[in-house]
Amino acid sequence: FPIKTITFATDIVIRYRHLLFYLKYIKTDMLTLKNIIENRNAVIEGLHKKHFAEAEKVIDEIIDLDKERRNTQKELDTALAEQNKMAKQIGALIGQGKRSEAEAAKEQTARYKEQSKLLGDKLNEYEKTLRDKLLQVPNLPHESVPEGRTAEDNKTERTGGVVPDMPTDALPHWELAKRYDLIDFELGVKITGAGFPVYKGKGARLQRALINFFLDEARNAGYLEIEPPHVVNTDSGYGTGQLPDKEGQMYHVTVDDLYLIPTAEVPVTNIFRDVILAEKDLPRKLAAYSACFRREAGSYGKDVRGLNRLHQFGKVEIVRIDKPEHSYDSLDEMVRYVESLVRKLELPYRILRLCGGDMSFTSSLTFDFEVFSAAQKRWLEVSSVSNFESYQANRLKCRYKTAEGKTELCHTLNGSALALPRIVAALLENNQTPSGIRIPKALVPYCGFEIID
Repeated sequence: FPIKTITFATDIVIRYRHLLFYLKYIKTDMLTLKNIIENRNAVIEGLHKKHFAEAEKVIDEIIDLDKERRNTQKELDTALAEQNKMAKQIGALIGQGKRSEAEAAKEQTARYKEQSKLLGDKLNEYEKTLRDKLLQVPNLPHESVPEGRTAEDNKTERTGGVVPDMPTDALPHWELAKRYDLIDFELGVKITGAGFPVYKGKGARLQRALINFFLDEARNAGYLEIEPPHVVNTDSGYGTGQLPDKEGQMYHVTVDDLYLIPTAEVPVTNIFRDVILAEKDLPRKLAAYSACFRREAGSYGKDVRGLNRLHQFGKVEIVRIDKPEHSYDSLDEMVRYVESLVRKLELPYRILRLCGGDMSFTSSLTFDFEVFSAAQKRWLEVSSVSNFESYQANRLKCRYKTAEGKTELCHTLNGSALALPRIVAALLENNQTPSGIRIPKALVPYCGFEIID
């Protein structure tokens, strides 16, 4: 009988730990939850700016779920407290020789135990449902984000470079790639499928030159080079917000439950998952080259011709972890840095401030870079530079400790610096001459040749 008494006490401890585990399980979302509860109308207004469907419905469901969760938690706390109280009384009653009263207390403890189990299961279900709902809510846009639904509503911040005056018979990059034997799209289809080109000869060397150029520029700008894995686990996908939002666009290795990365942002930012940084060590600046894999389900038509849209492509990504009060200065610096790369490549460009409807699920403010493709006579997106504020950090539990010892959420930022395919497309098209394709001066030391002929 005393052994059973010890078992009851142990069970109470386990159940308290179980409760604490589930509180920790949703802790990454609790600040967002707190914001939703305390600022319901402002949150809904922000979600409307992002054109999030049924914003009121989802937010009110979250608030109601949290109320039920809190009520259930109070009931469980009461039941566990009573169970603990009764368990302590059993030993005392036995010591006093009051066996019948001890038996009654044992039965009452068993009833509390069963009640606690039911309440615990109910609480767990509320926690899971609440977390799933919170994961469906996108980040709120910064106040400077323009109103709008589509790319047509984006605001041009500034332009640069000179659009070349090309002859009427200028060739698009896929024709140039074939003429100079740079890229074999058909061979990629044979080996893998559409959207997986094979780079050859000077085409492959141009790819490698761009990668090294971008990484060297990043290092010179103070970014620490990282070589990350090209596959990530589910926690990493949820941490940066690709899951559940973009699950259908990611390649899933089902046997191992791993995902091919859509961008180096995912593994690099997850370096700081469950990490508390010192304030003096911020900002952290990292850069990484990786292959990127995107299913791009539903893509078709002229916009996917050649290098315009691929399932696998190379990209150098820059990532920053910063303090909230400094993150928008960092965003401006990152935009200027990407602009310097495009200028050095001698490409005409424009910088767009994205409207609410054209922003990503996780971003608070995004600037897109587009370069002009002279033969296609259209703008091609080559970079997005974004501030996610505390949205990703909230999921990742990426925090820093102030000089006063207070723990705060970091802000996370990232940007393409740069994505290779459309840069290559614009370089080939804009620099075609009767004698071959000219290489920009900044790339010549990396390529080892000045012209493709």
